[in-house]
Amino acid sequence: MAQVLTVNVAHPRPNTAEGRAVTGIDKRPVDTAVAVRAPGPMHGGLGSGLVGDTIGDQQFHGGDDQAVYAYAREDLDTWQTDLDREIANGVFGENLTTAGVDVTNAVIGERWRVGSDGLELEVSRPRIPCRTFANWLQINGWVKTFTRTAIPGAYLRLVTPGSVSAGDEIVVTERPDHDITVGFVFRALTLEPQHLAAILRAPALPEPLRDLAERRTATT
Repeated sequence: MAQVLTVNVAHPRPNTAEGRAVTGIDKRPVDTAVAVRAPGPMHGGLGSGLVGDTIGDQQFHGGDDQAVYAYAREDLDTWQTDLDREIANGVFGENLTTAGVDVTNAVIGERWRVGSDGLELEVSRPRIPCRTFANWLQINGWVKTFTRTAIPGAYLRLVTPGSVSAGDEIVVTERPDHDITVGFVFRALTLEPQHLAAILRAPALPEPLRDLAERRTATT
């Protein structure tokens, strides 16, 4: 069964990497249900879609298209082996640590029903690594390593509000008929710019990424 293993919210801490006052990347599992609502715009909105979570840098993080961040436990286990260190749920800054879901190969625009409280989410885009992430893990060259490996996890936007708890089942209720996945978008944006035109075939791709892809392809 595809499910949420843990729901993780931030323990805010000083952010020395980006010159911001705090960062919410230190996310830890909680034992209770967490309400999920649309956070509004990236700049000036509520930040995270999870009530009680924190987004420290709202210049690049948070907002409706990045309301919830999911990462697969299976992929964390791979990193755990490759890095030879323990990677606990939430350490990658993810809100939902999942099991039984191939998150990086999720299709842009596919929808997940999570739990029994009506919560529905839509896969929107990959995570792009930043200096805060590298500083948090304290791994030299982490941004390059994470990018080269291309297992970014997925951001999701809210379709229907509800609550989420550890153990909630994840059901894919809708999947578009294109083949543009989270991983494909990530590689196009970072490693394989020759595929930027292709990602425009995903109608649910966020407008900032669509605009970026159009600008870059127009100059090639």
